[in-house]
Order: sequence, then C-alpha cells, then structure tokens
Amino acid sequence: MEAKLKSNKATLMLKNAQQGGYGIPAICVYNIEGILATVRAATTKHSPAMLLLFPWAQTYSGSLLAHCAAHAARTSSVPITVHLDHAQTPEAVKEAADMEGCFDSIMVDMSHYEHEENLRLTKQLTKYCHDSGIVVEAESGRIEGGEDGVSDTADLEGLMTSPEQAREFKETGIDWLAPAFGNVHGSYGARGVKLEYKRLEDIRKAIGEDVRLVLHGTDSFDQDLYTKCIGHGITKCNINRVVNQRLTRVWQEANLGLTGCMEEGTKAMQGEVELLMDWLGSSGKA
Repeated sequence: MEAKLKSNKATLMLKNAQQGGYGIPAICVYNIEGILATVRAATTKHSPAMLLLFPWAQTYSGSLLAHCAAHAARTSSVPITVHLDHAQTPEAVKEAADMEGCFDSIMVDMSHYEHEENLRLTKQLTKYCHDSGIVVEAESGRIEGGEDGVSDTADLEGLMTSPEQAREFKETGIDWLAPAFGNVHGSYGARGVKLEYKRLEDIRKAIGEDVRLVLHGTDSFDQDLYTKCIGHGITKCNINRVVNQRLTRVWQEANLGLTGCMEEGTKAMQGEVELLMDWLGSSGKA
C-alpha cells in the first residue's frame, strides 16, 4: 500500500510542486469541454494539471465522466491526474474508490460533521482509499460558502483551522489538507478576499513536510494572491468559476450552433487555464 501511494502520480505531482515552489492548477470540470480545455492548456503550456470532479458527476452520469477524465489523463503527453473533490458521504467516497482506474486522489470532506466525528470518519475513509493506492485530502475546520455541485456545507458557518486541529488531521493518515484561513467557496462578495497568512504559516509548521496544503476558494484571486499562498506552502490550487464562466458566457452570448458553442467555449476555457498556469508558475514544469 505504501509503495502504491509513493508512486501515485498525484503524490509525485505535489511533491514536485512543493520542491519547485509553484502551484498545481486543479480545474473543476463538469463536462467534456472542461476536460478538453484543461488537457489542451496543459499540453500547450507544458504544465502538470488536475481534473477535479464533484460527486455530482457520479449522480449525473454514473462513472461516465470519471472514465472520460481518466482516459484523457492517461493519454495526455503531460502529467494529469483525476481528483474527486468534496465527497461528503462515506458512500460517495467508497463508490469513487471502487471505480478502478479512475481516481488518483479523493477529498474526504466530512467538515459538515462535528470535529470529533469528522476526525473519526476521515481516519476510517483514509484507510479505505489508501488500500486502493488512492491519495486522500481532508478539510480541517470548515471553509465558508458553497459551489455548483456541492451542497452539504453551503449554509453552514465557516470555522477557521487551528494548528492544533491540523496536527489532529495529520494523525488520521491523510496526505493533503485543505485549511480554512479566510478563504471562501464561491463569491467573496463586498468584503473582498481577506486571508490570514500567519494562520496558514502556523498550519504549515504544525503539519510539517509530509502533508501537502491545498487551496480552496479562489474566486476573484489575482496572480499576487496565488503567489502569496504558494509562498506559504500551498501546492494545489482548486479553480472553478473563473474557468467555467467562460464557457457559460459563450453559450449565452455567441450566435452559434451547438457544435460551434462547444468548440468556442472550449477555446475560451483553455485560454483562461493557460493564463492560470502562468500565474501559478506551473508552465514549463511538466
């Protein structure tokens, strides 16, 4: 099991990012346009990348989107992995882990439970995933807000991660941690982005070098914000709305047929992902 985890492509990808001081673009994809845009951008920029699916993909398409993403990742000329984000029930985690050859990593998101239950379930499900050689991400505290395709935490109050909690999650055996340090899923609204970098740095010190840090809630981020977060130990940056809204804008505004909308929407998304790869410093790192 340990050998499988060490050779897991996602493990190697984030290790290289940490050593190289750049971030991995982890793009939330809902359809084949998102998958194609990310793979094509990664190929053009010679960048590693991750394809992120939500459990919505399972309820909508069964294993179809997961297999599509996995095929695209396996046949790419640059390193690309497939991640299930915000799996919020034990059943969703196990269903994904049992899809042989699909997921390199899974986020075991039990943040809608109380802290002790979150820890208990995370430890149990981490072992289940590790037995299949799948890397595990978890959320300590609770990142405020919600995303399209994620519902269970949208109406719950955000809870900041403490260094002590981060150490407790490390003890569950997880590989990656998504801390809450002022970041918000979805829109930041009138308050704007206000991150607690001191908290993030303290969390980084608390978990050491063995657990990688993951950034959620990047809507409205500019290059400077990404650079600061990477400087404080972030290695994987989840990105959703800024990419996917390029597709919906084409659908809404372009006077094209269905295939034209698909093609132009994919191109628009690809351009945005390429820009993000430059911002994160992953271009040329494949």
